Amino acid sequence: MDGSAAVEIVKVGDLDVQVRVSERRRHVRLTVERDAAVTAVVPPGVDRAELVRIVKSRRRWLYGKLAERQALGEGRPEREYVSGEGFPYLGRSHRLLLVDTAPSPVRLVRGRLELRRDALDDAAGALIGWYSRRGRAWLPSRLHPWAERMQAPRAALKVRSLGYRWGSCSQEGRLNIHWATMQLPPDLIDYVLAHEVAHLHEHDHGERFWRRLERAMPDYPARRARLKHLGPDLWLP
Repeated sequence: MDGSAAVEIVKVGDLDVQVRVSERRRHVRLTVERDAAVTAVVPPGVDRAELVRIVKSRRRWLYGKLAERQALGEGRPEREYVSGEGFPYLGRSHRLLLVDTAPSPVRLVRGRLELRRDALDDAAGALIGWYSRRGRAWLPSRLHPWAERMQAPRAALKVRSLGYRWGSCSQEGRLNIHWATMQLPPDLIDYVLAHEVAHLHEHDHGERFWRRLERAMPDYPARRARLKHLGPDLWLP
């Protein structure tokens, strides 16, 4: 493969892999995108045979991610921005209440999630902003015990939109957590955080990654299964 920026399609079995060369990459990075496209960002000089070998070695992981994308993308209930509609926060459903005046566009008051009427033109944006602010305030204190337990350095944490990924870990050791994570029960948020902390040690989902996660969270398989079950019911605009 040459070092051009053009995207090449490499077929590996029934997978169509979109390949892009990056001068900054030292290793092949495989990703399943939000639209279920499989992409590979590769360093210059990786030949097709080597790429095919790597894709085949990660085939089980790729199929698993594709199944997750399909499950998350199907059957997600539509929500309306009207009084009485339910929106989850920390595992509990809170009914929306439209109000004429409030000090902020969205706030949680006595179990009701208030949305100011003048924010209805961008209700989704107002709610995403509220979840994001809650995440930035709540998540760091939840993250630090897992970092200590797993003997990982304290990492910078950013709350952002991540498509259908709950979290990610950058090569620089920064953890990104989806704002929608704040809809989950706390013990499942812990799973997301511990999962990403494990990536500070192990960058892929190999055996060493899962062993490290299991040592810190022995019941992670049950939490992971619950997360897959709850995911399609959460709100994503």
